Amino acid sequence: MLETRSLTVRFGGQAAVDGVTCAFHRGTLTAIVGPNGAGKTTYFNLISGQLRATAGDVFLSGARITTLPASRRARRGLGRAFQLTNLFPDLSVLENVRLAVQAQAGIGLDFLGLAARHTALHDRAMAVLERVNLASRAAVPAAALSHGDQRKLEVAILLAMQPRIFMFDEPTAGMSVDEVPVILDLIEAIRQDRDRTILLVEHKMDVVRRLADRVIVLHQGRLAADGAPEDVVASAVVQEAYLGVRAGDV
Repeated sequence: MLETRSLTVRFGGQAAVDGVTCAFHRGTLTAIVGPNGAGKTTYFNLISGQLRATAGDVFLSGARITTLPASRRARRGLGRAFQLTNLFPDLSVLENVRLAVQAQAGIGLDFLGLAARHTALHDRAMAVLERVNLASRAAVPAAALSHGDQRKLEVAILLAMQPRIFMFDEPTAGMSVDEVPVILDLIEAIRQDRDRTILLVEHKMDVVRRLADRVIVLHQGRLAADGAPEDVVASAVVQEAYLGVRAGDV
């Protein structure tokens, strides 16, 4: 579904991502781990188009998308959730999701057509909000939501876009203990659709163990390990050098 070949980006001569070659297959969830500054979010930005690569390529379903902007990659099926929530704060919860539904349907700013389709768009958006338990807050401005509910809204927007690939950058960051299971349940529900591929940047090893089919480790911008979660997480080298904990602590 998705592949990077020798993907590299340099800032002032320093390689933040250095020649990463990796393939991600349909129906799998891959966790991307590593210490702060390892290049995880930068790698995500290169894949989703927020950054232009210095060298190397990105392929989606075999097609080279390296030079495409983020918007065109999204239309081809790359869905990205950010480490910091990326919402329209002054719009309601429903309006945020309805815009995503509208974009996915290719309606754009066709207001006459939009008026005719209003009921269908509304119903689709509400169905997505039901999935993330936000239907009761549909009229609330996004800015008024708790951090946990804002993360759920971002997942709802991704669901509304119906991407083939979901990219989550630390989806549980800053969430309370009570809020975390809701997000993990949502990701697990997406995972049940074996036509979808999920990439997950995550620091919490309990989350990685629960969700991941595979773990890759980035260190100093390079691919340092790749394998089954139990093998990668149990590796003393990975625990001590890349995850910042001593063997046996995880």
